[in-house]
Amino acid sequence: MKKLLIASLVAIFLSGFSAKANFSSNFSSLINIANIIQEEDQMVQEEPVAEPTSFTQEIKKRFIEGGPSFMGIVMLCLILGLAISIERIIFLNLATTNTKKLTEGVEAALSSGGVNAAKDLCRDTKGPVASIYYQGLDRVDEGVESAEKAVIAYGGVQMGQLEKNVSWISLFIALAPMLGFMGTVIGMIQAFDKIEAAGDMQPSLVAGGIKVALLTTVFGLIVAIILQVFYNYIVAKIDAIVNDMEDASITLIDILVAQKK
Repeated sequence: MKKLLIASLVAIFLSGFSAKANFSSNFSSLINIANIIQEEDQMVQEEPVAEPTSFTQEIKKRFIEGGPSFMGIVMLCLILGLAISIERIIFLNLATTNTKKLTEGVEAALSSGGVNAAKDLCRDTKGPVASIYYQGLDRVDEGVESAEKAVIAYGGVQMGQLEKNVSWISLFIALAPMLGFMGTVIGMIQAFDKIEAAGDMQPSLVAGGIKVALLTTVFGLIVAIILQVFYNYIVAKIDAIVNDMEDASITLIDILVAQKK
């Protein structure tokens, strides 16, 4: 528009000289066009500039657009899954023991103070390895074979405690995208119901419904990805502790056999 006004301004200016028209009439036309250009510049400058939305604001907006029915259930899966994951991570970190230091302490206590001194050391140490050591030392009077059976049996108990509630995290990982897909299917059915009721295929009629349907799938996949990261970390942590327990059990039996000789 501005370029068109400038072109008109130049045309009037040239026509005024070529046709030798009245100078005052041409000059007033030039002034009017200049005023219009100035008003347009002011309108452009006064137009508000849209502020860019942050990532959290965009997520909140999309979550609200997805609807409270399925989005609320997906959010519940995320909250419960994160709560269990954080609890397991704290528990596993507290269950981690310096096995090498504990083994050296038990061996020194057996040499200096006997079985009772070693049991006291295990009792004062936290973690599943110390508990396994205590159970093995508690049965050592019945023989090395009884101590070995006690270590194996109690090792299974400790493994069960480490894996407690981890299956719930895997359930939420599978449930979140399934709920998202269900929301998408239901949204598509509702969109086709609108098409059938209207008797016409209009994009504006179904675009909103399809967008809402796809949002449930997106959020379901996001929840599954977040929980999958926590789940893999927890499983890796459990495997490391279990391997440490098995190595420590073998070391304890070797120490007890050496003490009996």
